[in-house]
Amino acid sequence: MVGRGEKCGGSAGHTHTVKPPAVALKSETMFDEIMGKFEGSPSQQAVIRLLLERGFSVNDEGRVVSGGIEIPNTGIAREIGVDRRVVDSTTNAILDDPELKRIFQNISSIPSLMDLAPVLDLTVLTIEVEDADEPGIVAKVTTMLAEGGISIRQTISEDPEFTDDPKLYLVTDDPVPGDLLVEIRNLPFVRKVEF
Repeated sequence: MVGRGEKCGGSAGHTHTVKPPAVALKSETMFDEIMGKFEGSPSQQAVIRLLLERGFSVNDEGRVVSGGIEIPNTGIAREIGVDRRVVDSTTNAILDDPELKRIFQNISSIPSLMDLAPVLDLTVLTIEVEDADEPGIVAKVTTMLAEGGISIRQTISEDPEFTDDPKLYLVTDDPVPGDLLVEIRNLPFVRKVEF
């Protein structure tokens, strides 16, 4: 086990430093903190980004899994254009860091209807906001849709702790009428609306 701040050797001569957690600045997100632990290794950061984006976890053996299904490190490496050993060293670093281990052993993926929307004749509404930490964003938008008679099939709210530019995605049974889109766009916290 590697202590905080110690160098750890990876496969094929790759090394990384397990950094102690920095005092979180107000503007620093959890994503920034995680990526900072792999500062100086863009390849390992690419692995981390993929794991977070896909909701893949890391088991006690250092294997990348989705639920109970193991994802081969060669497939992950091929997807992001790195050597398989980079994936190995990244998962080892995750297991060596208690904070990362806690995060990556508890993350999970959820099925999304967004890619299926065109096939299922659903509508995807994407909302970008000024300040994703502002309370009540999801409640306000979903209330407006419900009051407009629009049935929501799925809501996905990206976490501002893990995403630099979080968005709110709403998958609806029916298209959202133009006047309701304008009302949503005119909310003080909304920067942009796409459908």
